[in-house]
Amino acid sequence: MPKLTGRPGNQRAYILIMGSCVALIILAWFVVRLFSVPAAIAMSAVAAVLPPVAAIVANNRQD
Repeated sequence: MPKLTGRPGNQRAYILIMGSCVALIILAWFVVRLFSVPAAIAMSAVAAVLPPVAAIVANNRQD
């Protein structure tokens, strides 16, 4: 596992965003798709956008 460097707030935000990404994918693929396929697709689309946002937040330097 790579060592995270930088501000602790940035690391916490990265972990929260990536955790929500994983949660969205799991919920969309295993639960929501049984009730609404368009909602599952929308959730997966949102989850696809979150990793780049998490990387930007994690690398944001405010010196």
